Amino acid sequence: MAKKTIVVEQFASAARRPDVQRRTLIGLGLNKIRRTRELEDTPSVRGMVKSIPHLARIIEERG
Repeated sequence: MAKKTIVVEQFASAARRPDVQRRTLIGLGLNKIRRTRELEDTPSVRGMVKSIPHLARIIEERG
């Protein structure tokens, strides 16, 4: 059985943002605008994305 994944894209800069928001982006594997990552769909990953909606978004759900 294939695991569900989500594709997350960073669409805004982390410049002049609190350190916790920068660390969340790095934790998701993002650090540059327009970079995308395919991540396992878990509650922790969704929570991380939800905590920075002004910097990153889910652009696709797979599986």
